[in-house]
Order: sequence, then structure tokens, then C-alpha cells
Amino acid sequence: MSPAVIALLILAGLSESAGRILPLLSRRASTSRAEIPKPILFGLLLTGAVIDGAVFALWPVCASLIAPYLGAPATATPAVTWTESLVAPLVVAAIIAFPLIGPLLHGLLIFGVGLGLLDQLLDSTGMSWPAGAACIAVAGVGLAASVGLVRTLVGRVVMIGPKQEPAR
Repeated sequence: MSPAVIALLILAGLSESAGRILPLLSRRASTSRAEIPKPILFGLLLTGAVIDGAVFALWPVCASLIAPYLGAPATATPAVTWTESLVAPLVVAAIIAFPLIGPLLHGLLIFGVGLGLLDQLLDSTGMSWPAGAACIAVAGVGLAASVGLVRTLVGRVVMIGPKQEPAR
């Protein structure tokens, strides 16, 4: 991967992380005046950026690994990688911050990026369109589900918090 692609993946991860955190902050601010300390907020934002950037980077790798199981010819080695033109739309991923139209636009954006990856996969392997689409979809949904599970578990741990000693 080129340095430009890596920088765009990090920006896309930061954008996605901000799109996940900002709605939570706005809801929390409207229900409570308790303020989240800035170091914790920036730590969550940067941690989310690294995780989301890594998930974006793994999407074509996972699709390439799944391809032989879904019909890629044995002689073809899938070479699906990010390019600047493919990863640039992911930088716009923060549109999920808009509560009503964000999820639809975010889904369409991810779908469009997946079509770009599909084009690369089909060119490098010669797979059929449905099999290639299945590779990209399974990889994307699998990664999204695993990140969603981790977010849910972390959210539950944070909500429960440390056990407090009962007053005597």
C-alpha cells in the first residue's frame, strides 16, 4: 500500500469514528450536563480511528482469502488492494452522524466502495459476478459484525463500570 492510501485509510477511520462518537455526545449532552473529560474523548476517538482504519484495510484482504472458497480459479491469485480512488469515498463516512439520513447514505457509500472492490476482484480472478459479490459481501458483513460485537461488548463494560464497595 502506498503512503497516500495509508493516510486515507487513517482519515477514513477517523471520520468513521467521529461519525460514531458525535451522535452519542450530542444525545448525552441533551440528557445530562455531565461532561466527558477531553483526554478520554480523544482517546476513544483515536482508538476508534485505528480500529476502523484497520477494518477498512482488512476488507480486501478478507475478500481475497474468501475468493478461493467461492469459486476463484486455483491458478488465479486475487490481488485486491486499496487504491486512492477506492478509499477516498470512505473519508466521507462521517455522514452517519446525521441521525435520520446518515445510515442510508452510509450504506450507499459502503455499497459503492464494495462495487469498486468487486471490479478489482473480478479483474484479478475471472470469477463470476455473483461469486465475487458474495466474497466482497461476506468479508464486509463479517468485519462489520465483528466490530459491532466488540463495540457492544465495550459499551456494556463501560456502562457497568467498576464494581463499587457497599457502604458500611
